[in-house]
Amino acid sequence: MTIDTFCFNPFSTNCYIVSSEGESVIIDPSCHSAEEVQVVIDHIEQSDSQLKRMLLTHAHIDHIFGCADISAYFGVGLEVHGSETLLLERAEFQSQMFGIECKPPPKPVRIIEPGERIRFGNVEWNVLHTPGHSPGSVSFHDTKHGTVFSGDVLFAGSIGRTDLWQGSMPVLMDSIFQQIIPLGDDTRVLSGHGPETTVGQERVSNPFLTDHPDIG
Repeated sequence: MTIDTFCFNPFSTNCYIVSSEGESVIIDPSCHSAEEVQVVIDHIEQSDSQLKRMLLTHAHIDHIFGCADISAYFGVGLEVHGSETLLLERAEFQSQMFGIECKPPPKPVRIIEPGERIRFGNVEWNVLHTPGHSPGSVSFHDTKHGTVFSGDVLFAGSIGRTDLWQGSMPVLMDSIFQQIIPLGDDTRVLSGHGPETTVGQERVSNPFLTDHPDIG
C-alpha cells in the first residue's frame, strides 16, 4: 500500500491518495484551485493506477472542494456517511459562511455504513463511525498496515473543533476513546490537517486527552 499526502486549499486540508495493486482511492479531495486539481489528476495518471473510489471522512467545505472536478474527470462517484448528505446539499451555504468559492459537489453514489469494508487492490479498511466534529464523520482503519485515516477527529496535538453544525465535544471524545484509542499505540494516525502521528503519541501527550478520565 502506497500513501501519498497532499495539503491543499487555504485551510491546509490533507488529501490522501492510496494505491495498491494498480487500484487507488482518494480520501477527501480538498484540491481547490485549478492548479491543485491538476496536481491530483497528474499524480493519478502518472501512478499507473486506476482511481476506483472517492471517499469522504466528512463533508465540511474544506474537504469537498475537489469533488466535482475529480468526479467529472475520472468518472468516480462520491461516497459518504448518510448523516453528511445535508452538508453536501448545503455546500453553497458553507461557501458563503467561509467566504470561499466551492463547486457544487455531486450527489453521493452510495452511502458509507459503519462496519463495512472498503476494498481495493490488496487493501481492506474497516469503516469506523467517529462523530462529534460532524454527525457523519467516519475514519478508515487498515488493520494490516496499522493505519487510521481519522479526518478531523484527532490531530497531532489537538482534536477536531465542535462549534460547527451538530458538533459535540462529548460525542467527539466518545469517538476518540471508544473508536480510535483502542486501535493501539502503534497505529499511525493520518488526519485531515497537520502531520501524521500515532495513537500512542496522542494518548500520552495530547493536552485534550491526557487529563481525560478514560486515560489510564
